[in-house]
Amino acid sequence: MVSPGPRRRDPERRERILSAAAELAARRGFHTVGMADIGAEAGIVGSGIYRHFDSKDAVLVALLDQVMDRLQTGAERIVAATTDERATLSALVRDHIRVAIEDRTVLAVYHREIHNLPEEDRRRLRRRQRHYLEDWVHVLAPLRRDLADGELRLAVHAAVGAVQSTLFFRSGLAPERLGELLDAMAHACLGVTATSEPLVTTS
Repeated sequence: MVSPGPRRRDPERRERILSAAAELAARRGFHTVGMADIGAEAGIVGSGIYRHFDSKDAVLVALLDQVMDRLQTGAERIVAATTDERATLSALVRDHIRVAIEDRTVLAVYHREIHNLPEEDRRRLRRRQRHYLEDWVHVLAPLRRDLADGELRLAVHAAVGAVQSTLFFRSGLAPERLGELLDAMAHACLGVTATSEPLVTTS
């Protein structure tokens, strides 16, 4: 009789756990959510979560890494694929808008819960966030030579803040209209005219 090999972890189940944790954290705050709650929301027993995550903190870390992965991967792809600074900047703005609209729940959890992480993970994620924003600053600098270094960073933070305002205010607008307005507002903060490529969202 051949003995069974080691049980493989189901990546779809892992994603269900993270989606469930994000939904619960967005509604109730992560500190009020237990592993059993996450399991019930994901449609599995709470103990099944431990096959994928060692603790509730590990679930939160994975959730926040997930949204930073999407932002950083998008930025790296855009910077590598385009050479025109204005087109690159508009693409960065629009990718961030897509994440803010399509992954609204996870991004909201990032902003509400990052202070609850263990210190090492919090510092690591903050570093990733700074590196991501530096991509924006690097692209903006040749377009706004009138701005000093600190002013460039202020413009980038203002633009990102404008996009992320939608995380904490439900406008009721259709995703297409919401994206259009956020696109115009972010470009206004940057002081750069947007390229004509339309923003496309799937939510």
